[in-house]
Amino acid sequence: MPSSPRSLPFLAATGLLALALTGCASATPAASTPTAAVTTLAGDITVYAAASLKTTFTELAASFEAEHPGTSVALNFAGSSDLVTQIVEGAPADVFASADTKNMTKLTEAALAEGDPVDFATNVLEIAVPPGNPAGITDFASLAGPDVKLVVCAPEVPCGSATVAVATAAGITLSPVSEESSVTDVLGKVTSGEADAGLVYVTDVTAAGDAVEGIEFDESAEAVNTYPIVALKDSASADVAQAFVDFVAGQAGQDVLRAAGFGAP
Repeated sequence: MPSSPRSLPFLAATGLLALALTGCASATPAASTPTAAVTTLAGDITVYAAASLKTTFTELAASFEAEHPGTSVALNFAGSSDLVTQIVEGAPADVFASADTKNMTKLTEAALAEGDPVDFATNVLEIAVPPGNPAGITDFASLAGPDVKLVVCAPEVPCGSATVAVATAAGITLSPVSEESSVTDVLGKVTSGEADAGLVYVTDVTAAGDAVEGIEFDESAEAVNTYPIVALKDSASADVAQAFVDFVAGQAGQDVLRAAGFGAP
């Protein structure tokens, strides 16, 4: 049956709508934005770190490897002065973490640092004595007693340099029976019973648990050691080395360091 004049506008409008919908359906979809490539860390690094960092850096290295499965972190712990000497003489290291700025300066003056060192922690001395404190040590001054077998770090080691600074500021002359090359060696003399007392870091006393007792002393504030870390030049895994430095200085590293008793940088 022929369409009535009244229905013509409606049919025209319907046709136009159909054409519009057909045009939309046939339009070429917009190209999707490509996703940025994710960079995956991969490579092996060797970290030279101060002996007082053994517990924390062992934990941090494991966490770093878990976060970056393609990486491997080897750790070498010793006194900072020994470590920097080894690096300057050509030891294959990728990262250096020192227990003081003096030994880090030796590294930067030798032009071996990749960028500027980053301070990531501080530490102070504490007296460590065997359980029960058989020598009756009460404060810093009592370490100068004539019968006290005291063990300290050698002056060139950061903990030894701090010991000298504290003793000088306090006006007290110490007569240690032994000067060790690292703070862990000092602690070992105390835990083995070979010494009545040893000057180590607060963090070493904490890490030793029940093996020693710690005695805080006000004079320790005279020598606060600042710990810097830096990636080294000519690393075969420079990106991994820098990533580890950033990890230690970042929130994850700071949380572990604070839990161990280190102070903020």
